Amino acid sequence: MFRLMFHEPRIPGNTGNAIRLAAGTGSELHLIEPLGFDLSEAKLRRAGLDYHDLASVTVHPDLATAWSRLRPERVYAFTTRAATVHTEVAYRPGDVLLFGAEPSGLPAEVLADDHITGEVRIPMLPGRRSMNLANAASVGVYEAWRQHGFPGAV
Repeated sequence: MFRLMFHEPRIPGNTGNAIRLAAGTGSELHLIEPLGFDLSEAKLRRAGLDYHDLASVTVHPDLATAWSRLRPERVYAFTTRAATVHTEVAYRPGDVLLFGAEPSGLPAEVLADDHITGEVRIPMLPGRRSMNLANAASVGVYEAWRQHGFPGAV
């Protein structure tokens, strides 16, 4: 399946919703520290509800550790500055879909990382800064999953 990665997320509710997303799609959720919240926070628990036991969630102390553990072949960084639309990529199982923190997005040094295969964006109307992190992650994961016929879904 696909690997969803949040680089230094700040809002517990978004991560809670991403836990639900991972549980519902069979994706893995990887969180890169530092996190802007404690994983036991009520807002995170409330958003994730009882999906914590159904989701694969891994916390990594930093991005270098995540790369060494995951050894990804392909990593797509979601950023509003990209020229390529997210639907123009032919995703493969095991791909990492990387998202930045709210509200700043991915920092320049992460976008310049050698592990990044490509940068993609989700189309929006002009003059909008960005989508909510959990919503953007859902758009990305569901597009990748859709391309493979939603394996395992009912």
